[in-house]
Amino acid sequence: MDLRDDQPRQHEIGNRTYVVADVDPLDVDGVRTVEVGSAVWLVGFVALLPFYGQLEESGRLWWLWTCLTGFGLGLLGLEYCRRRRRARLRGAGPGHDSGAAPDDVPPLA
Repeated sequence: MDLRDDQPRQHEIGNRTYVVADVDPLDVDGVRTVEVGSAVWLVGFVALLPFYGQLEESGRLWWLWTCLTGFGLGLLGLEYCRRRRRARLRGAGPGHDSGAAPDDVPPLA
């Protein structure tokens, strides 16, 4: 798909005409999505902790460790998405309407 600014505003496919809405993407860098997903895995882990004994007896202790692994992988993905966002903002250059200047990007922790 070509992402230039001179995209057509409507497409005709068969006997139908589709209008392309002029809408900005919601979460371009994915940081918020990964944050929410990681939080859900953490909530699942904490919610299953009181049932440790029952999970072990029934052979479903892997549920607990799956939640912990999902949270850990989410933290890795979060760092990846944050670095990608910073790199994208640094490469935007002057005159790019990204909503944030490259100086507004927090440093690596």
